[in-house]
Amino acid sequence: MQQWRTLWQSNQVISELNGLRVSVDRVVYVPHLDAPPERPYPFIYFLTIHNESATTVTIKGRKWVVTDANGDCIVVEGDGVVGQFPRLEPGEHFSYNSYHTIGSDSVAEGAYLGLTEEGEAVFAKIPSFTMQVPKSA
Repeated sequence: MQQWRTLWQSNQVISELNGLRVSVDRVVYVPHLDAPPERPYPFIYFLTIHNESATTVTIKGRKWVVTDANGDCIVVEGDGVVGQFPRLEPGEHFSYNSYHTIGSDSVAEGAYLGLTEEGEAVFAKIPSFTMQVPKSA
């Protein structure tokens, strides 16, 4: 997958694929999950990648930017999606959940990167969503 990282960091044009979209299905505060002391508030997020385009796409990577209430950013990028490389034919979708820990109210956004069967690099934006620390936490 080093090849994918090189593509991500290169100057090659990566186009947004019309019809490849992401929905944020649910975001839940789950206090019993493990979290480091500096980011003690864990949230599970449920997302679905929808391929409503006319082409098959394989998701190869992701990049997240999480910005907290102080304006501090954490950038997370890597290969695949939860250890998988979903291949989505037209009309298919891929749903999953994962989690992130925060130290204060935060906003997450990002993109999934994919390759079409023709080898075109494409992306789909992840809509921004809020992780708000409950007042009782």
